[in-house]
Amino acid sequence: MYIIWLVGRFSFIIDDKMAVELDEIDVRLLTALQADADCTNVELARLAGLSPAATLHRVRRLKESGVIRIISAQLDPAAAGFPLQVYVTAALSRHDPRSSRIFDDYLRAQPQIISADNVAGETDYMITAVARDVAELQEVLAGLATRGGRLVTYLRLAEVKPPSRLPLAATIPAPDQPARRRRRAPAR
Repeated sequence: MYIIWLVGRFSFIIDDKMAVELDEIDVRLLTALQADADCTNVELARLAGLSPAATLHRVRRLKESGVIRIISAQLDPAAAGFPLQVYVTAALSRHDPRSSRIFDDYLRAQPQIISADNVAGETDYMITAVARDVAELQEVLAGLATRGGRLVTYLRLAEVKPPSRLPLAATIPAPDQPARRRRRAPAR
């Protein structure tokens, strides 16, 4: 289900999907996978204190629920041959569904655009793009400009904080642990 807010000329669509409840074992598994997505099932089982079969079941459940979207390697763009990395804000000149869909499709089709988010505020999109050289960067920016509106480009100089792990906490007790009992206030 989605919630749609209309504010001025902008509409905001928010997915009201409820967060999945996580127990301590889920948190241990997710923390380990965030630290090293190449961790084997046997290593995960040891960290979680479960059998390999139970661990595999848990990880599958976390994937099916959408908590784990994908397990992948994080590459260094410069080391992989893309020394130029830019952040681009794009404000569309038209705010109708067709214009947004065309721009979204263009973003998804460009391999040099490695991330793009539709945002609320002074701009409509926050985009991260990589390029092998200035000529390739010019092509990427020209393609964005012809399909969007106003662009502002920021050249990435250095990474200050790499993408970090989510600060996970259990939302329910582990099934193998009894629920904590609250202390009763003394009778007066």
